[in-house]
Amino acid sequence: MYKISITFHWFGKFTAEKCSLYYIYTALSKPVDLPGIYQFSAMGLLDDRQIDYYNKQRKIPKQLWMKEKLYEDYWEEGTQSRKSKEQWFNVNIDILMKCMRHRESDLHVLQWRHGCEVEQQRSELAFSKGISEYAYDGEDFISFDIAVSQWVTLVEAALPTKRKWDSVLILNQYTKGYLEKECVDWLNKFREYADEELRKASPPDVHVFARKSSDETKLKLTCMATGFYAKDMMTIRKYCTFLPEDEVESTGIRPNHDGTFQLRKSVEIQENEKAEYDCFVSHRNFKSIIIKLGRCSMGLRSGEFLGQGNTLNFSSCEDFLLPTT
Repeated sequence: MYKISITFHWFGKFTAEKCSLYYIYTALSKPVDLPGIYQFSAMGLLDDRQIDYYNKQRKIPKQLWMKEKLYEDYWEEGTQSRKSKEQWFNVNIDILMKCMRHRESDLHVLQWRHGCEVEQQRSELAFSKGISEYAYDGEDFISFDIAVSQWVTLVEAALPTKRKWDSVLILNQYTKGYLEKECVDWLNKFREYADEELRKASPPDVHVFARKSSDETKLKLTCMATGFYAKDMMTIRKYCTFLPEDEVESTGIRPNHDGTFQLRKSVEIQENEKAEYDCFVSHRNFKSIIIKLGRCSMGLRSGEFLGQGNTLNFSSCEDFLLPTT
């Protein structure tokens, strides 16, 4: 039978930390009679966590820290901006349907995703990627190539749109400037607010257990973490070396009801090598956590690092309108 032994360490980042801020807009060509599905909606995502939402009435916060840190003027201006974009989408999805010769009786979807990513470089977060892309019925339509400050497409029907948009140099200059500067500024501001909130939150629960495999000479070692946020990382190590992901069975990150996430990872190991493995959990705001299996006579049990005497401080087609800003 097996028990948990736990140690805490400070570790440097073993991969460069990346953070992202994206906004996703979705417009339908006609209403659908389904609960929670609107003809136009928009959302903001910070590190894949929803931070705001618009559904034809108001832009609203989806995180407590967004509500507490941003004044009413921010939400009012955001609401007016979303209403303007809603009108733009309504006009352009109609234009696309006509130039694609699609029937108005069918349901069609126009989406826009734009935002930026930053990467840790020493003590600073530096711009690493900017995206502004449009999709029609789930297929790429046109996107902005930030390296050359031009719109690109592989869709013949989108070529008139590309020529029209590229002819407006100030549009391309604005798009590049927004992705590289303004978006990054907002990302850093939101990340600061979110980190402040995370430092007040309880740390995640971490469990580890082992069961006999179908091969009686092996054990199935499983690590599970729950109550964390999407940028937390958990992996299984052997001799303090991370196992390749293709050797590990993973459930993938799954949402909990409270906006946090859970993750379970498993690997088959030789029973006589169990002392060589550990579960490693890392988060930028917490101490890294290492959990190992060891022999005992108490029976198989799972353990948490809480309650172990350790306190941690823890988004024709030529008539397609210019993008709205």
